[in-house]
Amino acid sequence: MNSFGRHFRVNILGESHGECVGVCIDGCPAGIPLSQEEFTFDLDRRRGGKKGTTSRKEPDVPLVKTGIFKDRTTGGPILILFENTNVDSSAYEEIRFTPRPGQADFVAFHKFGGFNDYRGGGLFSGRLTAGLVAAGVIAKKLISPVSVAAQIIEAGGSTTIEEAVNLAVEKGESIGGIVRCTVKSLPIGLGEPFFDSVESLISHMAFSIPAVVGIEFGAGFAAARMTGREHNDEICNLHGMTQTNNAGGINGGITNGNDVVFTLAVKPTSSISTSQRTINIKTGANTNIAVRGRHDACIALRVPVIVEAVTAIVFADLMFMEQKIRRIAR
Repeated sequence: MNSFGRHFRVNILGESHGECVGVCIDGCPAGIPLSQEEFTFDLDRRRGGKKGTTSRKEPDVPLVKTGIFKDRTTGGPILILFENTNVDSSAYEEIRFTPRPGQADFVAFHKFGGFNDYRGGGLFSGRLTAGLVAAGVIAKKLISPVSVAAQIIEAGGSTTIEEAVNLAVEKGESIGGIVRCTVKSLPIGLGEPFFDSVESLISHMAFSIPAVVGIEFGAGFAAARMTGREHNDEICNLHGMTQTNNAGGINGGITNGNDVVFTLAVKPTSSISTSQRTINIKTGANTNIAVRGRHDACIALRVPVIVEAVTAIVFADLMFMEQKIRRIAR
């Protein structure tokens, strides 16, 4: 439900306009050096306030409640909370019974019998990814020297990202984007055939990021238009290095020694000021809705660091399974 992982387990909590959001991380080894300042860089990358992102600015100071003592992990669960201090729920009171097209409002109302927190999307909000990023900071430390890096490579169908974002802002519209992630220095042999393949686990976590709608590994969908000769990656040496990387660093669900490369499609933000058709879920009557409030023109701008976080979490869990990470830091 709200957790992922077997040996390195992450649980997220909170709502967009509730008192706080946060994460509880279980399975982190004891003795890992970890200070509050180490969370700052990645949390800043996720934060709104930049051109094309929401004007909601939260300080996102990680409040570490358990699991760290004298800047070292204790081996117990690590609970990190982020207070919601810059909240304005007035726009959501107006549209409580008129679900936003493309958002989770309609399904949340039905799934939870109307008891869902509808403010800011409640538990369906991208606000909860602050906790994922915090967990990712820890996971990145655990899997080092493995490195994870993601970047936005396209916005609104254009590789001229800033230009596309500026145009969307001017029009009061939203646009999607493409994010690519590369994982380097992975050992051979992580992952399992079938249900716990590397692709399965990364996809599982990638789709926990609100607005992610598609994923491909290596050559991805282009492979369907290639011949076997074109797609096969010829092996160059005993370390598994290949001439090409159409497989995206994975064969049979298992890392093969090359970089793991995958690409994500991020949809446009659903909340837009343009008038759209919806229904009143109390009366069933059709009506128009124009969403007020603070929303991202291009949510994809903030997604790369979240992708890095969930990917690091996946590989931390896999490396524990293969005993590639010590239970106590040395």
